[in-house]
Amino acid sequence: MQKLKLLIICMFLLCAGSIHAQTFSIVIKGGHLIDPKNNLNELMDVAIKDGKIVQVAKSIDVKLARQVVNATGLIITPGLIDLHVHVFAGVEADHGLSNGLSSVPPDGFTFRAGVTTVVDAGCAGWKSFPAFKKNVIDNAQTRVLAFLNIVGEGMRGGAYEQDIHDMDPKLTAQVARQYKNIIVGFKVAHYVGNEWTAVDRVVEAGKLGHMPVMIDLGSSTPPLPIEELYMKHLRPGDIYTHAFALLDGNIRETIVDEQLKKVKPFVWEAQKRGIIFDVGYGGGSFNFTQAIPAIKSGFYPDCISTDLHTGSMNAAMKSILNVMSTFLAMGMDLQKVIKATTWNPALAVHREELGNLSTGSEADITILKLEKGSFGFWDKTGYKIEGDQKLGCEMTIRSGKIVYDLNGIATPIIIR
Repeated sequence: MQKLKLLIICMFLLCAGSIHAQTFSIVIKGGHLIDPKNNLNELMDVAIKDGKIVQVAKSIDVKLARQVVNATGLIITPGLIDLHVHVFAGVEADHGLSNGLSSVPPDGFTFRAGVTTVVDAGCAGWKSFPAFKKNVIDNAQTRVLAFLNIVGEGMRGGAYEQDIHDMDPKLTAQVARQYKNIIVGFKVAHYVGNEWTAVDRVVEAGKLGHMPVMIDLGSSTPPLPIEELYMKHLRPGDIYTHAFALLDGNIRETIVDEQLKKVKPFVWEAQKRGIIFDVGYGGGSFNFTQAIPAIKSGFYPDCISTDLHTGSMNAAMKSILNVMSTFLAMGMDLQKVIKATTWNPALAVHREELGNLSTGSEADITILKLEKGSFGFWDKTGYKIEGDQKLGCEMTIRSGKIVYDLNGIATPIIIR
């Protein structure tokens, strides 16, 4: 009997020791870690517990983990942040991007591309934001932040987005304050006109709400001068999206002089002043004739984003990984590309707790594979370039949980 008691006690102690030994829920082992905020660009392991990053080190004992992720030969980055998407998906056929059929549900297009956070680019205005929050944001595993449209009806298209009377800075700022944990700024888009009224209204909302604005300048004939936009209407920290667009018909001024193939001098000055240049690739808002001269001269976008919607995801844009790979093919180095999809967008929306792998941060992590081969990248005009490398997503971890594992690199595989 005494021996039996002793055996039971020993077994209990062994079990207790085993439970205690599993200090971490996940250890990511053997990957090349790129964390621009913390200037890390080397082989490192990452440990996760209770949804947080608890250790980043050269070597972490895998015996301490419930799950081990083999990241050998792979790249570990903060969870990607897509600064410009349209995810107010709905069922209203005539509502465009606002509770309509042109927006997409976030979870279907994020985790498989390594994206853990998206920022909706103005689909909802102050009138429609509660429905956006209830129907989409509250039901998404993806972290969804939002720019609130200066138009109360949001991005319903047509006459709705031309209605100056529905551009109310006070009500827009009021709703932003009410949902300040989600709304990170304000947006104006698609306005057609030869005056600055729409821009000034959204900047006024930005001042009232103490938040940045994102500008999709729209169009006019002749084009509104973007030097005046950058230097007289926008503030440092405001965002100019569709930076590499060349629209047909000379209706929006470009940042690269199409004749000289050079970035205009005032554009460099605007970036130094603090204007944030965002890609916003989209279905028709990216041209190689703008991007290639800019990248070759050392003018890089601050943020690389997709402008994800049904009109872009199956065309030249495809996904954030394809857009990132496009910039690699043009000569932008990998560290800058990662920074433009992690730490820079986090700074742009004043969410410095995101976009990094600091100890104590929420464990949003992306594991990428840089594939070697022959790849083609083309824009809306059919202009094509070739590259010898392309990014793919092997794993996405959101808030400490594996939400996408392409090739089963976690051991054991836990079905949720």
